[in-house]
Parts: sequence; structure tokens; C-alpha cells
Amino acid sequence: MDAAPTISTENLTRRFGDLVAVDNVNLRVAPGQFFGFLGPNGAGKSTTIKMLTGLLAPSSGRVEILGLDMEKNPVEVKRQIGVVPEGMALFGRLTGAEFLNFAGRMYGLDRETAARRTAELIDFMQLANQPKKLVTDYSHGMQKKLAMAAAVIHGPKVLFLDEPFEGVDAIAAGTLKSMLQGMIARGATIFLTSHVLEIVERLCSHVAIIHQGRLVAQGSLEELREGVEAKAPAESGNGPGTSNEKMTLEEIFLRIVGGVRDQNQELSWLG
Repeated sequence: MDAAPTISTENLTRRFGDLVAVDNVNLRVAPGQFFGFLGPNGAGKSTTIKMLTGLLAPSSGRVEILGLDMEKNPVEVKRQIGVVPEGMALFGRLTGAEFLNFAGRMYGLDRETAARRTAELIDFMQLANQPKKLVTDYSHGMQKKLAMAAAVIHGPKVLFLDEPFEGVDAIAAGTLKSMLQGMIARGATIFLTSHVLEIVERLCSHVAIIHQGRLVAQGSLEELREGVEAKAPAESGNGPGTSNEKMTLEEIFLRIVGGVRDQNQELSWLG
């Protein structure tokens, strides 16, 4: 018998006036999965994450996290999840340590535990060399690492990440990936959106793709690959399906959302 999903939605919909940003989305994310949520710009990814984390109310439909209805149990759900939102939402006039202590206390950690975890996270994220520096003076990459630290200080069972690697250098990205893989190894569930498909392919075991507000694919990478290859056999021995090379996630994504442009189309002035 399959375990109950950690994240599930039922006909999740969000309208903004006449615009249907998210249209009857039914997601299932199993416990312990590193789950990638993909889509073109404006497809509804960030709107979906905001509904999953209680930052935005659905127009209709339901969200369940860890078996709890988000609408009926918002505080209990938020105690058990971590979120790195699109805009990070940091308090710029605090130092990094002050911000992490605040986040820990808001999650209900006692003073001693919050201080100890703050010190560990500041060291792990390599933010300790300028202890008096205000968050507003951090580089973008440093702010990303601080936002990630604040999202995990309470040991969440589910972590939601909206473009966590954007603007982060290779060294910092390696640190973050190591931490995330450690969380998965300890049984956490991670829900990630990113436009960097190589990162998603390297980290995630399962993927869903949203396009124009609708869920158009969901499953393991191998299931998506097999589905695409079955629907679109390669032409005259050149494409995936006729060679021993597996389709990349980028190729799968482009075939599913129809993003492959006419190769003969070009800008006239760039000839």
C-alpha cells in the first residue's frame, strides 16, 4: 500500500479577475521525494507555491500538507514546513545572526536552541566573516543563503524552494545542494521550482510540468522520458529513441510544452 502523499492538491485553482493563473491542478508528492515543479515564465509556478504554503488563498480546490488541510490547519502546517519564496522576504535592518535568531524563535524554538542553530547555520553558509553586516548590505547570493538558513532552522519536514539557485555562485550552490541532499537522506520532502533544468535533473527524482496554468505532466523522470518518446518517435534516426542516449530533461520539457522554435526562424538584423 502506497504511503499517503506529503503534498497533495485537489482541483487547485486561482483566478485573478478573468485570468485563470492555476487551473484545476492535482499534484501528488510522496514522502521523501525531491520534487521538481517546472514551467515557462507565467505558467503558474509561483502562484501554486504561494497556495501550497498558505501565502495565497485558492479560488477553489484544496491543499493538503502532511495530511493536514491547509485552509483548516494553517498554523499547524506552517510549523512543519520551510519556505524560500520568490522575493526572499528578509528583514534588511538586522544582521544575519539576528534575523536567524528571530526566525528560530518565531518557529517556537527556545532561546538556547535558536542561538545554537543560528551559529551552526551562519558557519555552514559561510556568513560568519562579517558578523555586524546588515542583511540589506548582503550580496544577492548571501541573501539567498540566509533565506535558506531561515527556512531550515526549525528542521522542517517539507521544504518549498522558489528559484533557490538564482544569482548564487558555484561554491554557494554546492553548499546548498549538499544540505538539500542531506535533508532528503533524513526523510524530508523538497518541492523545488527552477529554470535551471540541469540542476533539477541532477537533484530531483520526480517532476511535474505546468503550462498555461494546467498540469501537463507528472511522474518520475524515467516515466516522463518514456511518455515523450512513445508519443514522438525520433525522425530518420537522428533523435532520442534511435540512439543509446537518454533524452535530457530540457528535451523532455521542450517537447511537452511545445517550446521548440522553428530552427529556420531568425531575427533579420542578426542574420
